[in-house]
Amino acid sequence: MKYNHALFLNPYIESSANSTMMLFPPTGLEYVATSAKGLVNKITLMDLRYEPDLCDTEKFISYISDSIDILCVSMGWDRQFEEICQMLNRVPDNITLVVGGYKATEKVEELFKTCPTIDIIVRGEGEETIKEILKDEPLKDILGISCRENGLIVHNPNRPLPGVDRLGSPDRSLRRNEYSFALNGIKIADISFDSVLSARGCPFNCKFCTFNLNPLGQKRNYSARSVVSVVDEIQSLKAGVVILSDDDFFADPKRAEEICDLIIARKIKKRFMAQARIDIAKYPRLLEKMVKAGFKALLIGIESPHNWILKQLNKGFNQEAIRKYFKVLNKYPIFYNGYFIYGNIGETEKEMLYIGQFAKEIGVDSIACNKLRIEKFSSLRDLADKTPGYHVTERGELYSDTYSHAALKKIGRRIKFSFYTPSRYAKILWKNIFIVRFFTLKEILFFLGVTPRLFISVIARELRRGRLGDSLKRTFISNKK
Repeated sequence: MKYNHALFLNPYIESSANSTMMLFPPTGLEYVATSAKGLVNKITLMDLRYEPDLCDTEKFISYISDSIDILCVSMGWDRQFEEICQMLNRVPDNITLVVGGYKATEKVEELFKTCPTIDIIVRGEGEETIKEILKDEPLKDILGISCRENGLIVHNPNRPLPGVDRLGSPDRSLRRNEYSFALNGIKIADISFDSVLSARGCPFNCKFCTFNLNPLGQKRNYSARSVVSVVDEIQSLKAGVVILSDDDFFADPKRAEEICDLIIARKIKKRFMAQARIDIAKYPRLLEKMVKAGFKALLIGIESPHNWILKQLNKGFNQEAIRKYFKVLNKYPIFYNGYFIYGNIGETEKEMLYIGQFAKEIGVDSIACNKLRIEKFSSLRDLADKTPGYHVTERGELYSDTYSHAALKKIGRRIKFSFYTPSRYAKILWKNIFIVRFFTLKEILFFLGVTPRLFISVIARELRRGRLGDSLKRTFISNKK
């Protein structure tokens, strides 16, 4: 073996130990690390979010200098890009540095220019590619990589994407930590989190979405694992909360129903989250089985309340359908988070600000709003280029002469605060605890960093002041109508 000790690194550091992002593992990196088994003598999988002693660059470089001879880093996001590059530039020359992930694939040229220490960038999915790198195959023969050769950057042809059943499941025994509720790095509730990827790719073609493309334009066709393999993996997990991290877990409703049937038959008791399209409302039998199987939350891409924007984004439904579907969805004890996009091409401030009101009207429990991004291979790029006054930055951020980055940021805050009123937070807690039963009151309090004693004291104080009853009436009176 050329390499003795391979370190697979998630380099992101969260500022808060309570961050929701910390609850789930870096699944893509775990798949790649699992693929390396048997090709090196030792594998270390490290998530810097859980390594406070190694978050300092000096300490991290000292750690890897002792025994690591190949470092594989996953860069999937824009955040902390400069800080991660600074850390990579401290990697000793005797350590082979391999970088992969969505953002690395997108910024190949920039990364090589910014980080002269990088030897190889893996483009797209890396499970098969890392095997050939560790086998010390000639770089010119390895598909799906970019590398340095005689002072130039060489881009090898894309690697064909394998079927997901060939990839197996990630080896969770490689983890150095458990993903659970924690406060200041200390586990505070007996509930842990995990993710399962049951399929890759998406059969739909929303114009704003490039998740089923790698940043070089290679489309990931929908490829699903067998029902039994998915449920076997779920059953093997210790975690009590599992997110099905497919782009759309319900892309094949019949398959999703079969997975629910097997979960129910095996009496698997877990809490599930999944991403879904709104037209899941057309399948009431599936929804009933989802509730019985333990599905507690759906993350739904609504994107806009305006028909002309929905058509522009090629969503395949209109506002009337959204309202109709949510009348069905709200019959089921499931928590619904709606994703919305603002700053669309041609969208006015008034149209953007209607998002919060519309979300209330249809009965969404929570919302996440993001500015429209136009990645390199987005089918919206041509429209943006042809529309006067609109501009796309190198990072894919869309802005216009009318709405600058700063203006859009302010509008985003106004959307958020128009929806998240104090009564909204109370309704979220009420539904999670007493209707959906996603989390217990104790778990919620720990997540918020509030002790049960403090919570009881606040309730007692409000009762003494005679304010609690009226507050609850104002908050929940709409639920009785």
